[in-house]
Amino acid sequence: MTTPVRRHRGGAMQDRPVGWARNPLTEFDQLLSEMSGLIESTVGGAAPAVAWTPLADVTESDDAFHVEIELPGVKSKDINVEANGQELVVTGEIKEKERKGVLRRSTRRTGAFEYRMRLPGEVDTEKINAQMSDGVLTITVPKAEVAKPRHIEISETSERTENEG
Repeated sequence: MTTPVRRHRGGAMQDRPVGWARNPLTEFDQLLSEMSGLIESTVGGAAPAVAWTPLADVTESDDAFHVEIELPGVKSKDINVEANGQELVVTGEIKEKERKGVLRRSTRRTGAFEYRMRLPGEVDTEKINAQMSDGVLTITVPKAEVAKPRHIEISETSERTENEG
């Protein structure tokens, strides 16, 4: 059985089968962005601003959770990081630049953003550290002492002799 292949309008075949074309979430995000732009242009910007979620990676080590959030062009003073129990919330806003001339195309994100996550373990909110470098916000959330894994040594005992019993 052959795999279906999409055809371009000109009739040329694509290299990849249907379903391999793009990430569906990226396509949905792009569609949402275009629809938002259409609403703003039609209503004249009167539509309420919807916060978007920046891209992020979350990793876990033995002693902490590490969150890296992509925020190119954002200054650290324009970012708010809050922790409440196991919930981490990063909010801010990317303001649109003033430009001369007519903007023909824009794919950059602007407006309010919000990254919210619930960490899977107990954390020490007093020792959270956040640093901004090269457009990436890195947040280190230390685990609480209770949540850290502890290695337990197993001691060897000699077999009892039959006379001790």
